Amino acid sequence: MKEYKIIHRKFSWSNGRQKFEDEINNYAKQGWRVASTYQVSDGNIEVILERDKNR
Repeated sequence: MKEYKIIHRKFSWSNGRQKFEDEINNYAKQGWRVASTYQVSDGNIEVILERDKNR
């Protein structure tokens, strides 16, 4: 069984890229993987993370 987490972030290539990458890497250390990303209507992005629930 899987569990999911959605991260909603204001994102710009000119600022915050390293901070966002660090955040994703911290989630990866907890067993999360990026399942999908998409841009929402307000110009921000959402990242769907997935991991095994019974790990």
